[in-house]
Amino acid sequence: MIEELEQILLQLTQPDNAIIQQATVQLKQAFKDPAVIPALCAVMSGSQNPEIRQSAAVMLRLRVKKHWNKISPNDRESLKAVVLQAFSLEAEHKVQHSLSQLCAMMVKHETPDRWPALLQLLNQSTKSANPHDRRVGLLLLNKVIESNPEPFKPHYCQLLHLFSTVLQDYSNPAALYYCILTLTAITAYTGTEEMKEMRAIIPSLILALKHLIKADETQAIEAMEVLIELMEIEVSIIVPHIADIVRFCLEVGSDTTLSDSLRVKALSCITFLIKLKSNSVLKLKLLNPILQSIFPILTAAPPPGEQDPEDEEDDGGDPNDSDNPKHGAAQMIDTMALHMPPDKLFHQLVPLTQACLSSENPYQKKGGLMCLAVLAEGCADYIRSKMLSSVLQTVCQSLSDSNRVVRSAALFALGQFSEYLQPEVSKYCAELMPLLLGYLTSLNEAKIGHVTKAFYALENFMENLGSDIEPYLPTLMETMLSALRNAEDLKIKELAVSAIGAIANAAKELLVPYFPPVIESLKGFLIATTEEMRPLQNQSLDTLSVLARMIGKEVFSPLAAECIQLGLNLTDTIDDPDLRRCTYGLYSAVSTVSPESLIPHLTAITTVMQLALKSNEGITAHLDEDKTFVLLDDDDDDNGNNAGGKTDEDFLEDDSEADIHDVAGFSVENAYIDEKEDACEALGEIALSTGVAFQPFLESSFQQVFEMRDFPHEDVRRAALGALGQFCQAQHKVWTENRTETNHQALMKLMDVVLPCFVETVRMDRERPVVMGVLEAMNAMIKSCKEEVFRNPSHLKEISNVIRDVLKKKTACQDSSTDEVDDEEQQAEFDAMLQEFAGEGIPLVTASVPAEKFAPYLNDLMPLIMSKAKSSCTVADRSFSLGTIGEILHALVNVSGGRGVAGRLSNRLLPVLVAGVKDSDAEVRNNSVFGLGCLAQAAGPLVVSDYPMMLSVFSNMLGKESDLRVIDNLCAALCRMIMSNVDAVPLEQVVTALATHLPLKEDQEENQTVFNCLTMLYKHNPVLVVKLIKPIVAASSHVVGHKDVDKETQSTVVSLMKELAHKHGAEFQAAAASLPAEQQAKLGAAVTSS
Repeated sequence: MIEELEQILLQLTQPDNAIIQQATVQLKQAFKDPAVIPALCAVMSGSQNPEIRQSAAVMLRLRVKKHWNKISPNDRESLKAVVLQAFSLEAEHKVQHSLSQLCAMMVKHETPDRWPALLQLLNQSTKSANPHDRRVGLLLLNKVIESNPEPFKPHYCQLLHLFSTVLQDYSNPAALYYCILTLTAITAYTGTEEMKEMRAIIPSLILALKHLIKADETQAIEAMEVLIELMEIEVSIIVPHIADIVRFCLEVGSDTTLSDSLRVKALSCITFLIKLKSNSVLKLKLLNPILQSIFPILTAAPPPGEQDPEDEEDDGGDPNDSDNPKHGAAQMIDTMALHMPPDKLFHQLVPLTQACLSSENPYQKKGGLMCLAVLAEGCADYIRSKMLSSVLQTVCQSLSDSNRVVRSAALFALGQFSEYLQPEVSKYCAELMPLLLGYLTSLNEAKIGHVTKAFYALENFMENLGSDIEPYLPTLMETMLSALRNAEDLKIKELAVSAIGAIANAAKELLVPYFPPVIESLKGFLIATTEEMRPLQNQSLDTLSVLARMIGKEVFSPLAAECIQLGLNLTDTIDDPDLRRCTYGLYSAVSTVSPESLIPHLTAITTVMQLALKSNEGITAHLDEDKTFVLLDDDDDDNGNNAGGKTDEDFLEDDSEADIHDVAGFSVENAYIDEKEDACEALGEIALSTGVAFQPFLESSFQQVFEMRDFPHEDVRRAALGALGQFCQAQHKVWTENRTETNHQALMKLMDVVLPCFVETVRMDRERPVVMGVLEAMNAMIKSCKEEVFRNPSHLKEISNVIRDVLKKKTACQDSSTDEVDDEEQQAEFDAMLQEFAGEGIPLVTASVPAEKFAPYLNDLMPLIMSKAKSSCTVADRSFSLGTIGEILHALVNVSGGRGVAGRLSNRLLPVLVAGVKDSDAEVRNNSVFGLGCLAQAAGPLVVSDYPMMLSVFSNMLGKESDLRVIDNLCAALCRMIMSNVDAVPLEQVVTALATHLPLKEDQEENQTVFNCLTMLYKHNPVLVVKLIKPIVAASSHVVGHKDVDKETQSTVVSLMKELAHKHGAEFQAAAASLPAEQQAKLGAAVTSS
């Protein structure tokens, strides 16, 4: 059989498919003979041809992997002996590699303790005096440990001892390489007893990496992963060595003689460290050395005659897309902005950035603009409040620079500012729009890459303009419609379609006149079938989704059914994840305006989306050298059942534990990740929009989405968790419409799964955006499901405690090293934002449970909120703190027991709120005034002794305040005091002062408070109201028919006016007569309406 096997394996290496297929059939037959194991062993040890020896080792490994239990004990023992002997004698590296993998597979079944000969061989070879033996021994050690690190735990200390020697074996780079890979493999499993040894190894590890870089850059890139692994798994090991690691990575990242990939890897290590330990980086004074090293990378000119990838002609993408050192440097600054306190960062950054921007060198200028651009997301508040006009001036000047490289960078920066610095950026509309429109006049002559950047800036800028876009609409839409009709280049059409979506976001119903020609064009694009139309079709679907949400139900509903059909037709004929993803967005948008048109298609739509979540498509397994043989082992089982015919997907699903080590790695195409993310988001929104019609699909959708909650990619996790919250809201809506026991049980069951999952994610997930997303989903769920969330008594405790943990920075995604609490006042804006999401939950919980039940938790949470109101805190923190206190008090007004709890809190809160009304920032003053009013309303008679002091504070403010929103809130606060305790207020003075400040100018929501109060006053003291009838009638005429005032408030106003007109006709007529004609007519119509 040995010669026969050797012959078959030889045929498998031939370049002829027919021969290979024939050999495969013969091999499957041979595998049915129990003697195949000894025969393969003989070939593996004895064949003269290294390729055949390697194939035999691979065949044996596949046999061991799938059928170890069917191999007789005798064959197992002889296999263990033969493989070690073959390994010791083998001279060919690739055969050694396959033999070491065979050993690794056997170790998965036979723990190391049951294979003492293996441990003995490892011990001898790794300590051998012969460098070749050491290298081969370390290869074997690496493979067996990587395949199954845990059983080797008892030997870790001994291994670390060995590594500390091997890491100094500089003349043997392959030994260094295998040693570092093995260290990477055990890092996740080390415990406290190995910590000391691990820490001691780090200096040698850095030196070893330096030597490996000189010997083999590709291996060095892989070996540097050890630093990422150490940071991620056990950051405390590297804390004493942070400065050395940073210096080493900066040296590598700055060395232009090294490959781009290696430099990028080194820079990404520092970026990862900043994300995890920004406080340590600042403490160790490493920020300045890092910036000094990366600015030259950021501003480097490309080699003569070349361009940076993002400036090349065919590139229209985000300048951050290309994987090069310049991008690595920009990404690092981006990460600093997201994870460091802005004050500390800007102090070091501004001088460097200014030097770049004032240089004559275009690449220096470009670097400065790129730096400003990537700061916008993480330091938005800081830039908006401290330096917006100066950075915009810089960008405007750069937009008209003579060099295209500078103009392109300025467009990118403007796009970033427009995305992150809203709403303040929009105030510069008059300066920026003409510049941006200037770029569009030369659409057809310009270079496509440049046009793409102009569109990026224009879209982000326009999207948030709201009705301010109106003066520019004719020019914009003429340009876009002309591009749709006439542009030769499909890319230009695609950009125009995308821009129409952005315009619709701002213009909303103002776009109606342009709707018919836009829809005609989009429909035309969507029925094409050629491949090159695909990007344009995807964009058309996205823009159609925006139009559905923005243009108004009346205009869009007639087209809803046709749009869904267009989407279904496309996905029936074209198999493309991007296209499917865009149809999910369309269905989701249509469900919000015309759910009835979606309902007939729910079966088809949910099936496609659930398949997208289930699918492994786009996940590629990178197999090691034996990829050719993967399907050869799909042999028939011994009992004759056919297990063959597996697809690659089955191979992946088969037994992920066992398969994972055949696979050198997985990569998932971005399109499939995006598709999963969008499928989750769409399922959640469609469930919420279609209500009871979605019930047949709720359970299956829930199961598929729930599976995605710990998907490796953070965007998918975030979307899945958000959808789980929406499924709960959807079920709650079904129950409120039909309160059966079955519906209620289903709701309770969902919440009992989802809430613990939310709480666990907030505590354990390392990614802030995921945690923010979950807090937002939890808040939305509490807001709509209210007390039902807390039917299970454990939920109140879990939710309150997890909010407390975020406020105390105790979760996995918050860098809260115990020794760094002294910097309490300063943190990154995103860390503050995370705490805001948690804080927003407190008033929502307050409004959902009886006050006495929540009081013990509220007592714990209050000091954490109040600590952010100190004058040393940032404006954002002070505003958040006082706003949250106000909302909590507002929630206590309407819950049982709220008055008692508000009364008990009043002594702690009054001083904080009174200090807040004197703040230099208008929003902080506004929130404090709102809070004082709500305190009076919630605590009522319990704070009556504080009324004189509060009235005196408000009276002083009314005299001095210039901010219109604050004045509106002062009026509302006085009304709350009156309604809560009418006898404690000197009405004549207070109501007269109130009337002179009506109508409300900015905060239209507070009209509800003001007119409820005036209605109550009319019943309590009609004489006073009639005395002030003129300003009250004038204020009412502003509220009636106002688009920002809700129906309920409007009807309160109209009832009061009817009452006054009926009982005090003459006074009412006289007051109305002094109004402008239009307001008289409006009021007259309202009063005479039935």
